[in-house]
Amino acid sequence: MRTRIRGGKVLSPDGFIDADLTLETNGDDGRIAALDAASACDRVLDASGLLVLPGAVDVHGDAFERQMEPRPGVAMDLDVALLETDRQLLGNGITTAYHAVTWSWEPGLRDSANARALLAAIGRLRPRLGADTRYHLRHETFNLDAEPEMLTWLAERRVDCLAFNDHMNATIKDRHRPDKIAGMVTRSGLSEQEFQAVVERTYARRDEVPGSIVRLAAAARSAGVPVLSHDDLSVDHRRRFRELGVRIAEFPVTAEVAEAAAGAGDSTVFGAPNVLRGGSHTGCPPAAEMVRSGLCTILASDYYYPALLLAPFRLAELGIVPLEQAWRLVSGNPAGAMGLTDRGTIEVGKRADVILVDAAGGPHARVVATIAGGLTRYLADGARQVHPAR
Repeated sequence: MRTRIRGGKVLSPDGFIDADLTLETNGDDGRIAALDAASACDRVLDASGLLVLPGAVDVHGDAFERQMEPRPGVAMDLDVALLETDRQLLGNGITTAYHAVTWSWEPGLRDSANARALLAAIGRLRPRLGADTRYHLRHETFNLDAEPEMLTWLAERRVDCLAFNDHMNATIKDRHRPDKIAGMVTRSGLSEQEFQAVVERTYARRDEVPGSIVRLAAAARSAGVPVLSHDDLSVDHRRRFRELGVRIAEFPVTAEVAEAAAGAGDSTVFGAPNVLRGGSHTGCPPAAEMVRSGLCTILASDYYYPALLLAPFRLAELGIVPLEQAWRLVSGNPAGAMGLTDRGTIEVGKRADVILVDAAGGPHARVVATIAGGLTRYLADGARQVHPAR
């Protein structure tokens, strides 16, 4: 089937152009067949007055956890949660999504059972999911008992990327402040006393953590799985991970760390919600200023899917970077960092992940249509679809 998207302003690798776009779909495989060329087609999408953009690639999103557990301790059916998340992704123009699944030493929402259940559910539901949904394994580095199973997952390429996280040291620092650890205690389903016992028992094995990180990073490299480090605290922290082949820095906690990462050619990820809110809720560097300084190469949805669509428009509105440059932060740049050479830009031969966006609302832009893999997965205005087209 051939689809022509006509009358829109297309974001090409050289910038915005007035052009028609032809997509060709064969089963589940859809490719960009032609740019600015008239050809026979089976249907037309009228993109008049709209922007035609590459679908967004989200390297780190964990808002699906709110579908799994909308209130602390209130669990919902996992398949329902993932299918609802898929609708949110498509409605916000996200065509490739890495679900950031935390496998922690904590009981509850982020425990071993949930990590395994999510891996199985994503695989089971993939034929029904509109977005290309992938498994981002957020490994809590003190979760030492999980290492053998993680090594097997990596060797079998069952996960799509691996991130090193360490929330233990912050927990140790705040463990005697109930206001700081209340969320973790509630999420674990334990009493505060029981939770403190788990923390102490886990922290006692801290000398084993560095060796585990080395082994897991080596296994990921051997399997060709992209590796990220999360919340790098210092330049030395980032350097140590770089020496292990970890070239993506997620949410550097200071501008100095971001500068060191960017200076070494590492990809740097900041949160799109940070852009919308005008700063970080945890005291990390303002993402908009990191973009302005050239220290942010990727934006991620983090905990709020709509932010990935809206943040580039906010950056353009603020005059920090033009929209065509800002959009690369959520499309071409993340695709490149994750080794996805078949998407992220609108070019002939690339995967047909394309979104139509009404930008009349400026920073409140909205998605009118989302095409993922050549199939229309979301359409907010049915009048824009014409059958038949000749």
